[in-house]
Amino acid sequence: MAFPVATGTVCQCSFGAAPSTLMVVPTGRVFVEGKPMACIMDCAIVTNIPSPFFGMCSSMANPAVATATAAASGVLTPVPCTPAIAAPWAPRSLTVLVGGKPALSNMSKLMCAFGGVISVATPSVVRVQIE
Repeated sequence: MAFPVATGTVCQCSFGAAPSTLMVVPTGRVFVEGKPMACIMDCAIVTNIPSPFFGMCSSMANPAVATATAAASGVLTPVPCTPAIAAPWAPRSLTVLVGGKPALSNMSKLMCAFGGVISVATPSVVRVQIE
């Protein structure tokens, strides 16, 4: 069993220096504990993952980090995070739909094209569980 993800859930990127709070647009949504519940498609930068994103990015797969590091004679130089989301959240709920799409759980991960893995750090829903 897992906890459903709703607006206000704190997420963290494996290459980010700071957490970010997931925002879910409440239109046509299921509410859990008074908050709009997320689906696997809630992965849009700015809309669902608001700026300042995850603070500073330290992934060498990020061209901006690679450029800054090269300019610093090979010393890793993080730059402000700008995630490049490659696909929706996975895995998804097998039994719960939100707006016709599979629900998001605290076990789900989101992949950044720069190699980061975005995961749920602190769920905002803790009294309800889903499969």
